[in-house]
Amino acid sequence: MTPSVRNLLRPLPDARSAEQFEALFERPGLRVERIVSQGQSSPPGFWYEQAQDEWVLVLAGSAVLRFEEPARAVPLAVGDSVMLPAGMRHRVESTDAGRPTVWLAIHVDRRDAAPSDDRVLDGQRAAT
Repeated sequence: MTPSVRNLLRPLPDARSAEQFEALFERPGLRVERIVSQGQSSPPGFWYEQAQDEWVLVLAGSAVLRFEEPARAVPLAVGDSVMLPAGMRHRVESTDAGRPTVWLAIHVDRRDAAPSDDRVLDGQRAAT
């Protein structure tokens, strides 16, 4: 098998009307995905509360994440990453409206919990 090479920054899907999710690699208990956002944010009152640990890296653009506990907003720029432990309530406050924000996200099942899908509140999946 010949390894395939691809660029995560081009071509990019048009994310102006909706955030774009693309699975890059999946195995039991592990998912790596590229997320492309442009001007999206989590709906008002929406909080992610995932059953998996998630690590995200901003490859292009910028974003602001908000955490419930401790309550704070964290701006993210190119090269910034953040570890989101399972159960940490967070939301996407904003993503760059003028250009795509490209995220690399790694979701990992916790060893102390049974594998399960991401859990979101209010029955919605929104911006990372």
